[in-house]
Amino acid sequence: MDCKWYKLCSIKKFYEKGILDKKWVEIHCKADWGSRARYHLEENDKPHTDYMLPDGTISEKLKNKY
Repeated sequence: MDCKWYKLCSIKKFYEKGILDKKWVEIHCKADWGSRARYHLEENDKPHTDYMLPDGTISEKLKNKY
């Protein structure tokens, strides 16, 4: 089951554009999403950048592609 935020998430958009590796989606968005930093921020209405990876790290690579 996908994370409930997946359809709206920038991670999905980065993956679909070929910018982000499939492993991020498989591991973090379709499997163990409930334990991810990005998910918890979203659930608690806390701001985060669109280029934050599911594990909470900020990707400069994604920042430059956004």
